[in-house]
Amino acid sequence: MARRGASHGWVVLGVVAFAVFIVPVVYLVIQGTTRRAVPERPDLFASIDRTVAPEFVGASTCAQCHEQEYDAWRGSHHDLAMQDATERTVLGDFDDAVFEHDGVETRFFRRDGRFMIETEGPDGERHEYEAAYTFGVTPLQQYLLRLPGGRYQAFTIAWDTRASDEGGQRWFDLYPDERTPPGDELHWAASNHTWNFACAECHSTNLMKNYDAASDTYETTWSEIDVSCEACHGPGGRHVEVETIAAGGATAGYPADRGLVIHPVGAGTWTLEPGAATAWLSEPSRGDSEIESCGRCHSRRTQIAADYAHAQPLEATHRVQLLTDPLYFPDGQIHDEVFVYASFRQSLMHEKGVTCSDCHEPHSLELRASGNALCATCHAPATYDTPAHHFHESGSEGARCVECHMPHRTYMVVDPRRDHSLRVPRPDLSVALGVPNACNQCHTDRSARWAVEAMDEWYGEDRRAGRQTYAAALGAARRGAPGAAGVLEALALDDTAPTIARATALQELAGFLRPESQPAIRAGLEAEDPLMRRAAIEAIASVDPGSRWALVSPLLDDPVLGVRIAAAGVLSDIRVEDVDESRRQALSDAFEEYLASERVNLDRAEHWVNLAGFLARQGSIEEAERCYAEAIRRDPRYVPAYANHADLLRSLGREAEAERVLRGGLVDVPASGALHHALGLLCVRTGRRAEAVAAFETAFRLAPEDPRMGYVLGVALHSEGDAARAIEVWE
Repeated sequence: MARRGASHGWVVLGVVAFAVFIVPVVYLVIQGTTRRAVPERPDLFASIDRTVAPEFVGASTCAQCHEQEYDAWRGSHHDLAMQDATERTVLGDFDDAVFEHDGVETRFFRRDGRFMIETEGPDGERHEYEAAYTFGVTPLQQYLLRLPGGRYQAFTIAWDTRASDEGGQRWFDLYPDERTPPGDELHWAASNHTWNFACAECHSTNLMKNYDAASDTYETTWSEIDVSCEACHGPGGRHVEVETIAAGGATAGYPADRGLVIHPVGAGTWTLEPGAATAWLSEPSRGDSEIESCGRCHSRRTQIAADYAHAQPLEATHRVQLLTDPLYFPDGQIHDEVFVYASFRQSLMHEKGVTCSDCHEPHSLELRASGNALCATCHAPATYDTPAHHFHESGSEGARCVECHMPHRTYMVVDPRRDHSLRVPRPDLSVALGVPNACNQCHTDRSARWAVEAMDEWYGEDRRAGRQTYAAALGAARRGAPGAAGVLEALALDDTAPTIARATALQELAGFLRPESQPAIRAGLEAEDPLMRRAAIEAIASVDPGSRWALVSPLLDDPVLGVRIAAAGVLSDIRVEDVDESRRQALSDAFEEYLASERVNLDRAEHWVNLAGFLARQGSIEEAERCYAEAIRRDPRYVPAYANHADLLRSLGREAEAERVLRGGLVDVPASGALHHALGLLCVRTGRRAEAVAAFETAFRLAPEDPRMGYVLGVALHSEGDAARAIEVWE
């Protein structure tokens, strides 16, 4: 769900011997027994063309050999992720129901067997729209409305599918406390709710967005409307071909990979020995990483490749968001709607080898056991499921493992989701940094200090801090605190910390670079995990070109696309013709990959801005300006389009034009502190100091949470002789 500013399973792909291969054979009689001879062509499997991508064959094909897995999947959240709107699939009340929010009345009704919604459209007038598809099934169901240009919009008035006694069976607005008029980024017709971009990839199989930037239209396609077998397992055509040949009797040359794109052998084997407190991984999974596959949809990320590559690191096709503000609290707990991937990668479970299917049955998506019994498969109940450990009455809510180690936050009004970082409760961090903690989520009438004292009494003041010990470092970075560089460098180099936290430290280090940062940066650039390499590259975007080239250019040949385009991005102010001839092709290729990755999402203003920045740094000023204009045309409220365009004009000495751009932005986004701030800086440069102070005052009023606004306002006030007011603002 969109914010302001803001588990796949495993199915063994099925086959059916629907073709009969005619193979010449002879029959031999040996000691009275007839047996079939080896086919005259033992190399039939060699005829499979592996240079061609396998085709998608559909769940019905898989079901013919994998009936049990198919039956478990039927009716799951994956199966019901998206459906045609029919009498069977639509759960909401379309019997001329009326819902009112913020003065806007919406009517839900039927016409000629279709499900219709009459509401305020993007032009502010009332229109009728067909609910073409259902989206999700529980605890809420949304509806996709068809707009011109192949667009489908996820309507922001949803049906609460919970039972009536739970508060459900009602229409509700996903933004109950917001005013979302036409043109607002949270209005249902805004780009934040365009299904083709924001939702489609993770609700259907073999989804191809097919956006045409020239006409600003979509021709989005899929092979199956829901999250079917091949969404997780990859296209099954080659597997079907292999098994069909095998069914014909061929054995010699049978491929070890069975023709599968990926090898989902599931979880490893965990052994809980008598007397032990915790199980150990006696047999690790030997298949491709299901965590990376699940992370494709169960993460906060941006698509960087038009085609998804199964069995590849997630960074090969997507840019995963790290533990940054406002997505996560500084200790890594979930804040915004971030899904599961980055949280689980923080956990000790992940480090030890736990995978998604250890806890979740991969086809039905149900938990493998109920309540504490699930945790007890690896954590001895005699040690952990006892008041001696949790200090709550057995069987009570407080005795449930998840209440302490997986606290939830509610998204989309009615959808509670648990934090998968599986952490030790840390009320002491609530006192120090203001982050939430599991204790006070239940004990809302008590203070965090009370929770600290209770934990001290139960476990001792030297109790273990848990796996997530980086809150102080990430918190210091967010505050711009003195000493932030040192603690970020230490975290980046700490190989006992979660990789995703170390990568976040590298990314945050961009604002605190110093000579002492070099060991952390170099270690990140050479790290095994592509998250670390990408973050280290992005951290040094502002260093001098010579040093940047020396450090980053080797990664132009990185095996992971996400790393290569990060390298291209930070080297985009370097011209191909200016580098050594031996590296020109690598730089040119990386630039092409970078541009292609941005073109994937040209339906969004931010990617036009990214293109504009790249082109400007390469000296293509006119093309850059056209890209900024396209960004503003697509989203007149996207502030960076105005700010970055104005900054380009400033760099060219075209201050009058820059001012027109900023003032034009303030017409569309009058409450943007960033644009008022940029206008204030322009006024300083052009000698209009009184106007500058007024602009800085407005920026500070609109964005008081941004320390930069207050700092610059204080400097301006002090320069004008108002030291008292400057000190007040700084404080």
